[in-house]
Amino acid sequence: MIRERLQDFTLERYVIQPPEAIHPPDTNHSGATVVETQSLSVWYGDFQALRSVSLSVPEKRITAIIGPSGCGKSTLIRCLNRMNDLIPSFRAEGNVLFEAQDIYAQGVDAVEVRRRIGMVFQKPNPFPKSVYENVAFGVKINGFAGKLDEIVESALRQAALWDEVKDKLHKNALNLSGGQQQRLCIARALAVEPEVVLMDEPCSALDPTATLKIEDLMRELARDYTIVIVTHNMQQAARVSDYTAVMMMAEDRAGEMIEFNPTREVFTNPKDKRTEDYITGRFG
Repeated sequence: MIRERLQDFTLERYVIQPPEAIHPPDTNHSGATVVETQSLSVWYGDFQALRSVSLSVPEKRITAIIGPSGCGKSTLIRCLNRMNDLIPSFRAEGNVLFEAQDIYAQGVDAVEVRRRIGMVFQKPNPFPKSVYENVAFGVKINGFAGKLDEIVESALRQAALWDEVKDKLHKNALNLSGGQQQRLCIARALAVEPEVVLMDEPCSALDPTATLKIEDLMRELARDYTIVIVTHNMQQAARVSDYTAVMMMAEDRAGEMIEFNPTREVFTNPKDKRTEDYITGRFG
């Protein structure tokens, strides 16, 4: 039985603090779908990176995307806020819906899409400016009204960074530690009040202590935001996410989604043999 073969790889083994204690998972998928891909296929020039991926991301939940290197995880998440538009050879077919509107439809403002669907990248990338200016940057260019000091403080508090930097607001952000820089980038994304936050392997450049701080932060943020995270770390996916999508690479190297279910189900009773092989380390 798959369940027996996965006995040593259950969710309980991976979880340090059960997510249910903070944020009960919506295993009935009753939350509204915020972002959805419908038969999404992607090419870079002649190379097909994704094939017919359909994914529904529920509101105020954490959805993890896992799979071996090269299976299209980053390509998929970057399609969700049109970041791939910046690659000249990029071409997509199918639909990406945000609140039921196709974000690739003619006349849709990609800049506005990226404001409402923010992104945090693999490596911390603060601007060579002060902590304050980093957080305020997006707010200024979007012409937000309101008291800037309050917006900056609120974003830093949401990112669990305020107490560490409140006396360093006008110091260069590059002087912060790697984990602090990544939380600063999260604060920068939150300052413009997005509805969705995408995280592309946000902990891959961090040490274990900083990683756990980011994971704790994600669980807190999921109270107010919809979060999609790409991670190569299955333990991390098990610890933080409510739902998990499993990607694999076909023989022609196109990425395909082979399974999408509540995280506990994916890790304890996967429906696809390839998911079992990947989780147990037999594949990928």
